[in-house]
Amino acid sequence: MYLEAFSDNPFGTNCWLLSAAGSDEAVIVDPGFDAGRVRAILEEAGKRPAAVLATHGHYDHVGAAAEVAGEDIPCLIHQEDELAFTDPAAWGAGFPVPTPKPSDLRTFSDGDALEFAGFSLEVMHTPGHTPGSVCFYGPRDRVLFVGDMLQRRFGRVSFASRLYSDDYAMARRSVKRLAELDVQTVMFSHFAALEEGAAETLARLAREVG
Repeated sequence: MYLEAFSDNPFGTNCWLLSAAGSDEAVIVDPGFDAGRVRAILEEAGKRPAAVLATHGHYDHVGAAAEVAGEDIPCLIHQEDELAFTDPAAWGAGFPVPTPKPSDLRTFSDGDALEFAGFSLEVMHTPGHTPGSVCFYGPRDRVLFVGDMLQRRFGRVSFASRLYSDDYAMARRSVKRLAELDVQTVMFSHFAALEEGAAETLARLAREVG
């Protein structure tokens, strides 16, 4: 698997670029703020963008989605967070600057399999941080992209931020289904990846929810 990430933006939000080994395309997950940086990384790797995927609709994750996607590349987000692009005030974005709407905006639902760049990701709807928060699971590589559903502060994994979550109790409950997955690596939006004890950590969080 090809995987590249960068987080040099005011919020320290990770943007991931991934594809199957040998593919000349790549998927951009949470493009963040800097479309130019995304393009530069793809060009250096000899890859062209196939799709933009969003774990949720907060501006620090999708602010550059429209620019990265351009006219021809689809941008996909859960249907419950589509309003982040179409009516951010009604959605409750909380940012003074509206998020530009991608030209080819599509939605996905829980259980969908997204297949781009020779790579397949399963959509897991995990609401709470936002109504349409999702995690992306790559079963072949046993990798889980959790967005802001989980944090990793001082080396310890915990639940989503209470301050920035729409429904903190729901966010905690959503974590339970993650413990059912065969996971080797957890990718966080604002923290370093967890590559050891991932399955055990998810099981611990599920037990804490009860």
